[in-house]
Amino acid sequence: MTITEVSEKFNLPPDTLRYYERISLIPRVGRSKSGNRDYNEDDCRWVEFVKCMRGAGLPIEVLIEYVSLFQQGEETRDARKEILIEQRKLLQGRMEDMQKTLDRLNLKISRYEESVLEAENELKR
Repeated sequence: MTITEVSEKFNLPPDTLRYYERISLIPRVGRSKSGNRDYNEDDCRWVEFVKCMRGAGLPIEVLIEYVSLFQQGEETRDARKEILIEQRKLLQGRMEDMQKTLDRLNLKISRYEESVLEAENELKR
């Protein structure tokens, strides 16, 4: 796949894809005979993984470390797992904070709705 196709598939700008490759967040992408990037299935899986993890808030530095360990082979399996466990804990904490914020927003919205209903009922009298 061309960089344009991958960009459209994952809704990421081509510059972001180039950046991810430059900082080794995704492995080096092969090139076509004309020298253009030619993404294969594995490359696309890496793009999807990085996009997912970034969307969840994982820092680029953590992902670079993870990818580097992955490329070193099976002997880094435990270290990679520890990274994922730690990031899951952090994500769970952020989700709990977000749930509290969502609950508070819902409460405030319901109060506004109640006050509008009260005002409408006053007008009907």
